[in-house]
Order: sequence, then structure tokens, then C-alpha cells
Amino acid sequence: MTTSTLPPVAATGLRLRLDDLSDPRIAQLLEEHLADMRATSPPESVHALNLDKLRRPEIRFWTAWDKQGELLGCGAIKHLAGAHAELKSMRTAPAARGRGVGRAVLARLMDDARAQGVKRLSLETGSHAFFKPAHALYRSAGFEPCGPFEGYVEDPHSVFMTREL
Repeated sequence: MTTSTLPPVAATGLRLRLDDLSDPRIAQLLEEHLADMRATSPPESVHALNLDKLRRPEIRFWTAWDKQGELLGCGAIKHLAGAHAELKSMRTAPAARGRGVGRAVLARLMDDARAQGVKRLSLETGSHAFFKPAHALYRSAGFEPCGPFEGYVEDPHSVFMTREL
């Protein structure tokens, strides 16, 4: 079993919770996420999920909150075939960037995936400079480049990464 190089979630001082996506602040954060994806990639290369698609039973959605009740970030696990899952909708609120929120959400998602019996976790993200911090985060957590998976196709606007859990 490969272990994560990420710090324990408790060390960040955040409250992470499995969420039902009912809070309107989540919808706002996801709209910002979709707007950024549309601004950085052509329409056929935007694979971010909207609120309705994130409410599907194969998806577990997590949010990160500070002690004052502010939404700082989110991320999801989409179960694929067998023991394979995909990271989706990783987002840190702009005001919270650089504070370890993305790292904490990723650690929680990886722990949750393991608890759900996932053996391989993969992701698709953009290839442009906007996505370089995400690439660095994923590499630091043990993700490595891979080819397209689960219906994706080669795309110069996409980077695919995976890791065993």
C-alpha cells in the first residue's frame, strides 16, 4: 500500500464534512469553479461537474469550513468501475489559497476513497498554467501521469494522473 505524503487533516484546523450540497455557498463556489474551467479550456475540454451531476449516488462530495463557518474548499470522489474512482470538483476559495485547504481536502478524499475500498484514484485536470498549482499538489500526494481513463480521450488541454491507494 502506498501511503500519502499529505499531512493529517486535523493538523489544518479545518472542519471537513461529507456534504449534501444544499448550502447556497457551495453552489456559488462551484459556479466560480465552472467559470474558471470555461475561461481556461475550450468547451469540449471542460469536464467539471455542475451541482446536479455532483448529486448522483456514485459521488461523495466533501467541503472544508473554517471555525467561523466560511466555506474554504471542496472536492468529490466519483466511483468508477471496480475499485477505481476519480477525483472531481477540487476547488479552493480564492481567499483561502495558499493555506493548505486543497491539501486537506485531498487528504480527506484519499482517506475516504480507501475507506470505500478504492484501490486506484485518478483525475483529469487542465494543462494550462492556471492548473500548475494543482499539478504540484497532486504530484506531492503521489499522483503520476497516466493516459485517459473512463471515457476520456487524449486532449492537449487535459492532464491525466493516477495513483494506487
